[in-house]
Amino acid sequence: MRDQAAQLRERLQKSQEGKPTRLITVTSGKGGVGKSNFTLNFALGLLESGQKTVVFDADLGFANLDVLMGISSKKHLLQLLEPQTTVWDILEKGPGGLEFIAGGTGFSQMMKVDDGKLDTMFRQLENLQGYADILLFDTGAGVSNESMRFILAADEVLLVTTPEPTSITDAYALIKMIHSQNPKTAIRLVINRVSSNQEGKQTADKLAMVAKRFLDMELSTLGYVPDDAIVSKSVKQQKPFFLTYPQSPAAKGIRDLVSAYTRGVGAVSSIETGAGGLKGFFAKMRNMIR
Repeated sequence: MRDQAAQLRERLQKSQEGKPTRLITVTSGKGGVGKSNFTLNFALGLLESGQKTVVFDADLGFANLDVLMGISSKKHLLQLLEPQTTVWDILEKGPGGLEFIAGGTGFSQMMKVDDGKLDTMFRQLENLQGYADILLFDTGAGVSNESMRFILAADEVLLVTTPEPTSITDAYALIKMIHSQNPKTAIRLVINRVSSNQEGKQTADKLAMVAKRFLDMELSTLGYVPDDAIVSKSVKQQKPFFLTYPQSPAAKGIRDLVSAYTRGVGAVSSIETGAGGLKGFFAKMRNMIR
C-alpha cells in the first residue's frame, strides 16, 4: 500500500505533465576521475539553485552513489518488475533532500527481461517527467553497451575528465565513439581536479582542438572543479563535500558550474531537441535494447 507521500508526489507529477524535464547523462572516458562524486555534488548544487533534481545511478555493477552518501539502499531499479511497485516506491531520499534511484545490478538484469515487463518498467520511470526539473544519469566509466545507451538517449552529456594525459586520451576516445554513433549528441566538458582555471582551460582547449580537427565537431566546456583535499576527506566520511564543506574550493567550483548551467550556457532542453522528454528517452532505450 502506497504511503501518503508517494500519493502526493504522484498528484504533483500529474499537475506538471507539461513541464519539461532535462535528461543529462554524466560519463567519463575512464574510472578514477571523480565522476560519481561530481554527479552527487552537482545534483546538490542544482537543488540549492532551485532546480528539482533526481539522480539515477546507472553505473552497471559498480553503483556507488549511495555509498558516497553513507546510505545503504534498500530499494533499487529491479524492484519495478515486482507487481504493483511504482517508481515512487523506489525513489529514495539522501542528504540535503536529494532524491535518487539506486541501480546496482538492476540494469544488467533489466536488459534480459521480456518486452512486456520492460515496457512496464519504462512506463513507471516515465512518471518522473514533470516531477523533476533535471534527471541526472550517472553511468559507468568508459565505453560499454549500457553506458552508450544512456549517452545516446539523453538530451545532453556531461563528460568528466582530468588534466592527466591518460584521462584526456580516454575522454577523446569516448568522444570519438559517441560522435561516430550520433554526431548530434551535445557533449559538454567538465574538467575535474584542476590546479588552476588556466590548467582547466588548457585541458578543455586541447580536447576541443583535437575534436574540431579530426571529427569536425564543436566541444563546449561547462567549467572546472579545483583539486581539493576536502574531496578525498568527504569520500572517507561518506558525506557530500558540497554540504559538509560548503565554503571549500571544490564546493565553490560546483557552484560556478551550476551557475553556468542554469544560465543556459550551451544548455539544451528536451523541448529544444525534440527528444520528447522521458517518453522519448525510453523509446530510444527500447530501440537500442531490442
